[in-house]
Amino acid sequence: MVIMSKRSYQICSNCIMDTSDSTITFDERGWCDFCRNFHQNIKPNWHPGEQGIREIMPLIEKIKRDGRGRDHDCLIGISGGLDSSYVTYVAKEKFGLRPLLFHCDAGWNSDLGVSNIQKIIEGLNLDLVTEVVNWEEMKDLQRAFFKSQVPFVDTPQDLALFSAIYNFAAKNDFKYVITGGNNSTECVRESLEWTYFSTDMRHVRDIHRRFGTRPLKTFPTCDILKYKTYYRWIKGIRVIKLLDSVPYIKQDAIRELQERFGWQPYPQKHYESRFTRFFESFWTVKKFGYDKRRAYLSSEVLTGQLTREQALERISRPELDEQTMAQEFEYVATKLGWTVEEFEAILKGPNKRYSDYKNNYFLITLGARLSNLLGIENRIFR
Repeated sequence: MVIMSKRSYQICSNCIMDTSDSTITFDERGWCDFCRNFHQNIKPNWHPGEQGIREIMPLIEKIKRDGRGRDHDCLIGISGGLDSSYVTYVAKEKFGLRPLLFHCDAGWNSDLGVSNIQKIIEGLNLDLVTEVVNWEEMKDLQRAFFKSQVPFVDTPQDLALFSAIYNFAAKNDFKYVITGGNNSTECVRESLEWTYFSTDMRHVRDIHRRFGTRPLKTFPTCDILKYKTYYRWIKGIRVIKLLDSVPYIKQDAIRELQERFGWQPYPQKHYESRFTRFFESFWTVKKFGYDKRRAYLSSEVLTGQLTREQALERISRPELDEQTMAQEFEYVATKLGWTVEEFEAILKGPNKRYSDYKNNYFLITLGARLSNLLGIENRIFR
C-alpha cells in the first residue's frame, strides 16, 4: 500500500525533490522549499575552504589544549561509510587531532563496511571501541517498528547508533564529538513524513509497548531532549561538523580514501548497513512510494556535484535489481524471525504515520525552530 498524495504531481525545477514528499512547497519559479532554504540560509553561512578553516582553528586548538594528558582529545563515531571515514581522515591528518573511534554494531554491518573501518583504523593508526547491541533486544524493537507500519522503520538502528556514542562520551568525559554530518551531501533534510526523529523516546516507547515482547534492558537509548539539554549544557559535550569547514566533494573524497587506504565506495549513501540498504532501496519505495535518494541526490545538485539531469537519470533506475531485492527481502525477514509470507503481509498492511503514536513532536520541533532562529541549525525541519 502506497501513501498517495491528493496533490497533482510536481517536481522541483531546480533539484529533483517532488510531491512524494506531501509537505513540499513550490514558488512561482517551480523551486521547492529545500532549494529556497539552501540559497537563503545555508549557502550564505557555509564557508568550506580557507575561511572555514580559519574560523574553526581556534576550536581545534582548544580541543588540543583540553586533551593534554589524555590518550585521545575527541571522539568520532565511525560506520565505515564515506562521511565518517573521511571526517576521521581530516581530523587526524589535516588537523592533527587524536580521536578515539567509536563503532556501534547493531547487527547489520555489511562486510564492506567492516573492511572499510579496519582500513581506516590501520591506515591512521587509531584506537577503536566497539559497542555490540544485544541482538534479541534489537530484533524485538525492529519487529515492533515493522508491525507499527510507520515509514521510518530504521529508527531502532538510528537510535542505537546515536545513543551509544553520546552515552559513551558522557560516561568517559569526552567533551568533543566530531561527526560526519555535513552540508555538502546532506543540505536537503528529509521531511518528518519520511524520517521521524529516531531519538523521540516517547514515540519509541509507545511503539515498543504496543508491539514489542521483551524489555529493552541494555539497549542504548538517549532521548533527544536529554541530548540537547543535559549532555550539551550540563555535561558540556560539543558536537562538531568538521566537514563543513573544509572542501568536501564526494567523488574527490572517495578517490582520496581509495588512494590512501584502499577504502572502497558504496553504490549509495548509508549502504554500509545492510538493513539501511534494504530499507531505502526496497521498503520505502514499495510500501510508501518515496525514494530517499531524491534527498541525497538533490543535495549533490545544490552543492554543484551533480547536474539535475544526472540526478534524474540516477533516480530513474533502481539501485538494486529485482533478484537482489528479493534475496534481501528474504534475508531481512529470516534474520528478524519471520517467514517471507509473514513479512509480505506486513508490507501489504495499512500504512501509518508517526502521528498515529505518542510523540514529543511539539517540543522537539519547537527546539528545532529556536535553533534555526539562533543560527545553530539552517536546514528545514517539517
